[in-house]
Amino acid sequence: MAGVARRRTAGGAVSARRIWLKRAAALLGTGLLPLSHAAHPAPPGLTRVVSVGGDVTEIVCALGAEQCLVGVDSTSTHPASLNGLPVVGYMRALSAEGVLSLAPQVVLAASQAGPPVVLRQLADAGVKVVRVPAGYSFESLLAKLDVVAEALALQHAGEALAAELNARWQECTALVAQLRARRAQAPRVMYIMAHGNAVMVSGTQTGADAVIGLAGGRNALEAMEGYKPLSAEAVVAAAPDVIVVSREGLEMAGGVEGVLAMPGVAMTPAGRAGRVEAFDAVFLLGFGPRLPEAVSALATALGR
Repeated sequence: MAGVARRRTAGGAVSARRIWLKRAAALLGTGLLPLSHAAHPAPPGLTRVVSVGGDVTEIVCALGAEQCLVGVDSTSTHPASLNGLPVVGYMRALSAEGVLSLAPQVVLAASQAGPPVVLRQLADAGVKVVRVPAGYSFESLLAKLDVVAEALALQHAGEALAAELNARWQECTALVAQLRARRAQAPRVMYIMAHGNAVMVSGTQTGADAVIGLAGGRNALEAMEGYKPLSAEAVVAAAPDVIVVSREGLEMAGGVEGVLAMPGVAMTPAGRAGRVEAFDAVFLLGFGPRLPEAVSALATALGR
């Protein structure tokens, strides 16, 4: 099955799934399991779904439809109960053969999924391909939820999850407002993306830029658009108060010391104060159902 890898053995996956379902059933009996985590019956006739995009997969699971998943892409790492599912590769480099080997009825594809020719091949093969819109806002999260819930025929669960998300978002925005009121001005924040040998910094029109703003910060590179290679001159001129990186990037850099040793960083306010904050990339930038918690976590870190 070209293009498909497994994170764990099939036996381990079945065991983990059974354990999770038993625990979920027990929690449902006590009323302690949030509605968004409650398992719902599989939609009639829909039992085989491939989800591409970490945010999309998290929405599927939050709707209680994890049991419909037969495969996910490599960015779909949460919740941990996905760890036994076949992986169809990176979402931008899918293989039609790999996806079709899982015999899906529906492929839920994030807007970045591709290549386009592969998605056309899947549709030509009779698979329903549902494109899920992108966006870097709470409103865009609700739009994603609407599309996924409709595709899975779980509109009622979608409405309940939307109500839950709205309540959590109100708590998040109240926290951000409270933290913002404690400072004279918004902290200047620089997001560094380090993967392999490439070290990039985020300007505007990115998920990093959006989440920084939602958390009450100010993008230190707001004059630049998109991701650009890190340069000492740009870093020093940006003068960030806080540097944010992914946990994966922090590990690749060799820890906080490695980040502080990057070109120009030591000469910034963040570098002099050692202000480096690390988050899981999918959690912080995924704009999935954990968005309220991600924004709250970043806002709290910026307020330290």
